[in-house]
Amino acid sequence: MINLTNIHSVTDFQRNPKAILGKLKSSKSPAILTVNGKAELVVQDAASYQQLLDKVQAAEDLDAIREGLAQSLAGQGQPAEDFFRIFEIKHGL
Repeated sequence: MINLTNIHSVTDFQRNPKAILGKLKSSKSPAILTVNGKAELVVQDAASYQQLLDKVQAAEDLDAIREGLAQSLAGQGQPAEDFFRIFEIKHGL
């Protein structure tokens, strides 16, 4: 969640980057940078961003597993033996 007290103008960020970057690293929470009073950018430390990407990937993987399981339970798909036989023929293996 974005902390609404962690909003800075781009100008403020340019004038005082060390303080803002230090706050980002210690809080592990993103900051909003504004241009002419409008939110334009989200700035976050690299470790927290990677953690966010990992969580998104895990959620996408889980969704794909659920979709595959639902298809399997609905009788869709084909036996692995058939798939590999067709795959080997198609690719000359």
